[in-house]
Amino acid sequence: MKKFSFRIYTLLLFFGLSGYLSAQQNIENRIEEVLSKMTLRQKIGQMNQVNARKPDEKLYQQIRNGEVGSILNAEDPVLLNQLQKISVEESKSGIPLIFARDVIHGFKTIFPIPLAQAASFNPKAAETGARIAAVEASENGIRWTFAPMMDISRDPRWGRIAESFGEDTYLSEIMAAAMVKGFQGDDLSNPSSVAACAKHFIGYGAVEGGRDYNISNIPERQLRNIYLPPFEKSVREMGCATVMTSFNSNDGVPPSASKFLLTDVLRGEWKFDGVVVSDWASIGIMVTQGFCENKKDAARKAANAGMEIDMVSACFIDHLEQLVKEGSVSEQTIDHAVRNILRLKYRLGLFENPYTDLESERKIYAPEHLDEAKKAAEESFVLLKNKNNILPLSEQIKTVAIIGPMADAPHDQMGTWCFDGEKEHTQTPLNALKKQFGSKVDFIYEKTLSFSRDKDKSRFAKAIDAAKKSDVVLLFIGEESILSGEAHSLADLNLVGAQSELVAELSKTGKSIVTVVMAGRPLTIGREADLSDAVLYAWHPGTMGGPAIADMLFGKSSPSGKLPVTFPRYVGQIPLYYNHEKIGRPAKKNEVLLNDIPLEAKQSSLGNTSYYLDAGFDVLFDFGYGLSYTTFEYSNLTLSKDNLSKNDVLQVSVALRNTGNREGCEVVQLYTADIAASITPLVKELKDFKRITLKPGEQQIVTFDLPIQKLAFWNIDMEKVVEPGKFDVMVGGNSVDLLKKRFTVN
Repeated sequence: MKKFSFRIYTLLLFFGLSGYLSAQQNIENRIEEVLSKMTLRQKIGQMNQVNARKPDEKLYQQIRNGEVGSILNAEDPVLLNQLQKISVEESKSGIPLIFARDVIHGFKTIFPIPLAQAASFNPKAAETGARIAAVEASENGIRWTFAPMMDISRDPRWGRIAESFGEDTYLSEIMAAAMVKGFQGDDLSNPSSVAACAKHFIGYGAVEGGRDYNISNIPERQLRNIYLPPFEKSVREMGCATVMTSFNSNDGVPPSASKFLLTDVLRGEWKFDGVVVSDWASIGIMVTQGFCENKKDAARKAANAGMEIDMVSACFIDHLEQLVKEGSVSEQTIDHAVRNILRLKYRLGLFENPYTDLESERKIYAPEHLDEAKKAAEESFVLLKNKNNILPLSEQIKTVAIIGPMADAPHDQMGTWCFDGEKEHTQTPLNALKKQFGSKVDFIYEKTLSFSRDKDKSRFAKAIDAAKKSDVVLLFIGEESILSGEAHSLADLNLVGAQSELVAELSKTGKSIVTVVMAGRPLTIGREADLSDAVLYAWHPGTMGGPAIADMLFGKSSPSGKLPVTFPRYVGQIPLYYNHEKIGRPAKKNEVLLNDIPLEAKQSSLGNTSYYLDAGFDVLFDFGYGLSYTTFEYSNLTLSKDNLSKNDVLQVSVALRNTGNREGCEVVQLYTADIAASITPLVKELKDFKRITLKPGEQQIVTFDLPIQKLAFWNIDMEKVVEPGKFDVMVGGNSVDLLKKRFTVN
């Protein structure tokens, strides 16, 4: 019976594989057939992406001429079908269009911003959110999204940190891969699947000073060890359909014209057979960057480097034909690009099914979508402070003051880059609190500040009066959605407007203050945290943020989020991230500080260590930090072996006990540190994590399997290897409070 089953399995496997290979070969044959019938102009047309926010007769004619291959920012499905009909039925080539859109953290049902999703340390939540976004977007004919953004983001001044998964390479790898899987589903040709886009390739999160569109200077070794892994995993393991280049130049070369990145690494090393698209006009801006003389020169450099779709700058459609005639760009280069574009369209099933079904049942805002958005929001919230366990609030509380500009800000709650989100469907904390608990609690609402940047203090007196009448104050502060995201870099991360003054005045009432921060990035809220009894960082939580916050404040759910990025005390500490390289003279934290220096002190180096005289030694909140409504105890860290070979798998176990009186979920984090290496090693690196839910008093042995190959890095000889030597493995609830054991790799 076993032999028969094995034979059946083998036959099924063979025919399944044969069928797959046959289908792939069929696609390749069809690509060559289509390509052979295309004129050079039509080929170049496939490489031209246009913005159709305001479609006109010029666009219609371009499509008829075969001069457009893909369109972005057209979201009306009726219009999309009209444009598709022109392309399929009226153009000579009959090649369908791809319709693209920025669907970043939701289409209609908006999930928490990606940085918040990373705080959940739950890749399944990211996958589910992306799947729901794909289902809703594809109903409108959108089959390509420019997400996920997987830039490693170590500078919260950069507004686009909101779109990232934070500062850690491994966490970004896992969350980005999950989102790619969610968008693309199991079969890209399924009408509900959307092609994902790995962006921004590469180094955009490392722009100088956190200033958008700026330069970066990442050496190749650091590029490979820190910045490239999320892209590599998404391309090689997850089959991410497309890759987008970034605006920055790195080491003097814009990625949109980097042969090293687009040809050597992406195509050569990673065997990528998808499509490379520029970011918005990033080919054209190479002229402004001084890398190209003019747009014709930009088209030449980009095409020869391996760029395949020009987003909106028209450099390709205006100049490639002439460049081919001159011999500056070969037609073989054009053919290679068009093959990849056609392959994407075949994989999306657009040749067989180019039109959007306008009659099928719509799933936007489906109850199950809203439920998942609420769950994702709850898992993303990070409890930063909880003095005297003021949270969760007792339902015995009679009167609660709800104060602040973010308590009822349905638009801003959705967060950055939500083109299709509708504030009419956003459920805010104010409305949710009243709806869910209004029958038991008397809520007094004073918005006080009309918006986060509001400096008008004239309504402070009403807020103070409301606080005095209440048992507890719920203070909702933060930043509007427009203050984070693309082109929204900040030099100051303090609360804007008069919000900080509002916290200070309310603290004088002596009432307990629970501060809920809704923002797209880490803010320097040290003073406000000190004045608050509890601080819940809710990020920009999306459509269902209100009910999620309400349930968490009153204990129907428990916080489990952990910070995916370090919170600085002062902007002057930036860049600040946990996984930095070891330094020769680290601070001992007993050094002299600014106000300790005596007058006319003798010139000295004050301890000869690395720290700021004025800022001291500590961050505001560490990477991986986050409290719960219960407490957890780690003990008995054990390793399966002390000596291992490079091909072994180390089993790491730790006992985790819920020592509180409530059920809770803990994100157990595993870090490693190379004691000495051929290059300066990092002080520690996240290598794995697990979400573990325990009842009060319950203990569980949490086990990780750590392949020693996970310790590989690009070494002094630019080879990716596991170097023999001693390593520490550390396990705990954040990046600082860790149990530690040492092992050796031979």
